[in-house]
Amino acid sequence: MTAPMQPSAPRRVRVGARPVLERGLMVSRRSWLVVLSGFFEPLFYLLAMGYGLGGLVGEVTGAQGRPISYAAYIAPALLATSAMNGAVFDSTWNVFFKLRFARLYEAMLQTALGPVDVALGEILMALMRGLLYAMGFMAVAASLGLVTSWWALGMIPVALLIAFGFAALGMAATSYAKSFQQMDIVGFAVLPMFLFSSTLYPVEVFPEVVQWVVKALPLWHGIELMRQLAVGAVSWASAGHTAYFLAMSALGIWLTARRLRALFLR
Repeated sequence: MTAPMQPSAPRRVRVGARPVLERGLMVSRRSWLVVLSGFFEPLFYLLAMGYGLGGLVGEVTGAQGRPISYAAYIAPALLATSAMNGAVFDSTWNVFFKLRFARLYEAMLQTALGPVDVALGEILMALMRGLLYAMGFMAVAASLGLVTSWWALGMIPVALLIAFGFAALGMAATSYAKSFQQMDIVGFAVLPMFLFSSTLYPVEVFPEVVQWVVKALPLWHGIELMRQLAVGAVSWASAGHTAYFLAMSALGIWLTARRLRALFLR
């Protein structure tokens, strides 16, 4: 008699990031006020600094070397900062709770979802939030006459690229955190980056050594790319800034998938 055939293990079917994204959208419906509040932060900075302090600063040198108003100088930087803040919040504290307390990712990875699917789903949620912020802020900036070129329309996809890079790397870093004290490092990293990455004043005010450190930071690349698009001063340097974020995004996704696999698929 032939031995009975053993049942084969169920085949793992790739479903993509759609279920993770759909779940995130359903949860966001109950916290829409929190999502909406992130739009007002860069707007208040623009009104307080651009038009309040801007009256004392006067005109500054723009990306093309031409004098522009202080409000027009900081508006692209605030858009880049808004994309960073939204992405970092979604990919750090939200992910930390799901990872360490709700154990949500552990449950997801017991289904047909893979580590890359989970990572992309969470990052896409951060991108959708960044898209809303970018479109709203661009509408305000355009109505105030703070953008002077059709190239400025490219600031919206660039905001998504910035959010993608920070979300991917932020989620990867969060996968290593085990306590709230370790998560506080996020704030220590984001706030100095906002203050020193030429957001409110040119990087040339620093000593040359400090300038090189600032120019290695991702937010500086995002702000420079935004400012070039705002006035139509697109060059090969713009391509370099874009390549920086593409590499940052790829590295973040790879690290996140690797960490999720190591944590839950041993």
